Amino acid sequence: MNLNCFAPYAELADQLLACCAPSSDDGAHDMSHLQRVWANVRRLQREEGGDLELLLAAVLLHDCVAVEKNSPLRSSASRLSAARASELLADLGWPSERIAAVCHAIEAHSFSAAIMPTSLEARILQDADRLDAIGLIGVARCFHVSGRLGSALYDAEDIDARHRPLDDQRFALDHFHTKLLGLASGFQTVAGARLAQQRHGRMVAFLEAFRDETQPFEQ
Repeated sequence: MNLNCFAPYAELADQLLACCAPSSDDGAHDMSHLQRVWANVRRLQREEGGDLELLLAAVLLHDCVAVEKNSPLRSSASRLSAARASELLADLGWPSERIAAVCHAIEAHSFSAAIMPTSLEARILQDADRLDAIGLIGVARCFHVSGRLGSALYDAEDIDARHRPLDDQRFALDHFHTKLLGLASGFQTVAGARLAQQRHGRMVAFLEAFRDETQPFEQ
């Protein structure tokens, strides 16, 4: 595995991934997800500041306990990951105050956990992870997860849920309305908010094209 993408902390990445490498059977939370979130962190940290070593540990460990999207434990996933991260970093000899800072960032990154980030690093991680949930990468991840859970692409009878409740457990496209289209308004950093608006626009353009391609043929 080439860890140069995690520079300047490739050695730390090697230590952490040796203990908790992501699963290869979930394309939405695999190694490429960690690489993209780290790239987002680097973009945000360049403008916002923050402790880069702490951020790398938080990135690599933020999903170290895997919980499926439809699991009743989903809202606890970030807390479970933080608890595991605390054990791993303690084993590496990290001081308790830095472990606590990493754990807070991990706990607060999750949308479903609804924990307000109180540190710069926590705000950056939350934004970096949410940037990977929107835009065209977010579109791809949404349909990937929905496919794993057995959902249909969309409701052919009512694609925009005008006469039914939204149900993103049954229809992948509904997830845009229940969550994804609202994410851009909740970013924590100035740099993150700017990038989020760009990616939000790409999602909106995708939805418009998707609707156009699903229109029935008129005689």
